[in-house]
Amino acid sequence: MRVSSVRVTLVVITLALALVGAGAATLFIGAADTTTEIIRDIRAPRMALAITVGAGLGVSGALLQGVLRNPLADPGIVGVSGGAALGAVVAIAVGAAYGSVISGIGAIIGGLLAMAAVVWIARGREGTEVVTLVLAGVAVTAFASAVLGVLVAGSDAAGARTTTFWTTGSLALATWPSVVIVSASLIVAGVVALTISGRLDVLSLGERAAHAAGVPVAKIRWWALSAAVLAVATGVAVVGIIVFVGLVVPHAMRMLIGPRHGALIVASALGGALLLLFADTVARTLVSPVELPIGVVTAIIGAPIFVVLLRRTRSRQGGWA
Repeated sequence: MRVSSVRVTLVVITLALALVGAGAATLFIGAADTTTEIIRDIRAPRMALAITVGAGLGVSGALLQGVLRNPLADPGIVGVSGGAALGAVVAIAVGAAYGSVISGIGAIIGGLLAMAAVVWIARGREGTEVVTLVLAGVAVTAFASAVLGVLVAGSDAAGARTTTFWTTGSLALATWPSVVIVSASLIVAGVVALTISGRLDVLSLGERAAHAAGVPVAKIRWWALSAAVLAVATGVAVVGIIVFVGLVVPHAMRMLIGPRHGALIVASALGGALLLLFADTVARTLVSPVELPIGVVTAIIGAPIFVVLLRRTRSRQGGWA
């Protein structure tokens, strides 16, 4: 076994063990008594939802950064999460139940439309431009947030969840059915991602190299983008928008195990789950009995790292005129 393979195995095992330990610990951390009912009906589904949503964010970020060849890609930054939130609220506004399959489908459709719009805006002759992608994501997110606010304000059905919930995220309403829905979409997205991971490795060398190697670039790109949306959209439908997890985790995993997408996707899923589990524990215990929006915690962690990555990318490209 090569040294790199040993390192990948050790990192994955360490992350998995840390996740198991952290998940078990969260069941007993909190202000309320640790009764069987509280653990079974409140903390356990919340823990499971944090793991599945975090894993989806990690997988989505790894796919977006790889297929777009953009180190700043994150579902929250490039507009996918905003579009998914809008799609979920539209579904709820027309009668779908919160956290239902229908609201999840609405989130997937909204995320796909947002992703298509951002890629179309940012796509240039030489590929997807870094700054244009970020700015397009900001524009799409702002538009989705504005429409979302109007729907929430004007609909009794959507009004059951405030705009703050959708834009900063919370795991407080976790249920076992919502865990099943998010897990199902994550499994499908993960299977697709791992199936195309080898071709993503080739695509990361550039479109010309990929074409020369016989990779159907357009087909692989849209499979990857669709999987990235699927991995995160149903989670957004249940917990709202959580930013920076999909940005920070793949970069950290890439530094530990390298850029090969097969291992990177698995490690990013475990790392995203671990980070979101930690962030949720902080969100519900730091100022207990008040609960912080989980998106606030992840933003505090991720925003400084985003600035560092932005400056590093700008420096490598010689500045942006």
